[in-house]
Amino acid sequence: MNDLQYITKETLEQMKADLQRMKTVDRPAASRAIADAREKGDLKENAEYDAAKEAQGILEAKIAALEGSLANIRVIDESSIDTSKVSILTKVKMTNLTTKKQVAYQIVSEKEADLKAGKISITSPIGKGILGKTVGDTAEVQAPAGVLRFQIDEITA
Repeated sequence: MNDLQYITKETLEQMKADLQRMKTVDRPAASRAIADAREKGDLKENAEYDAAKEAQGILEAKIAALEGSLANIRVIDESSIDTSKVSILTKVKMTNLTTKKQVAYQIVSEKEADLKAGKISITSPIGKGILGKTVGDTAEVQAPAGVLRFQIDEITA
């Protein structure tokens, strides 16, 4: 997964804070849990020790994954977003041509996607389908439920 990911400065700061917390709070806590379990006797039949070691392994994998992600991130300057076409971080109002309902989404990276907040991933079926479209274009999106057709009504930053 060495693809570049484009994110906002806020998401970058959150990722850095998560990594810092994992290294300075969670990692020492995992080490303490292992030490506490080790003191309880025979390691061959010590489920608490096994669980603590497994938790530590999962934590280390998360740290490594987050460090890997941070290496492939580019921060987007929100003031330089091109609103002539649908691209990452643009906000798009569009009409579903089947239901005639208007929907609005912001196109974001996978890490920032949150459907309840109206943020869809650039790699989602709708995100891929509307990418590069301009106001007035019709986008056909292959979704699990079939082909959806959207008309792009407005693109803003």
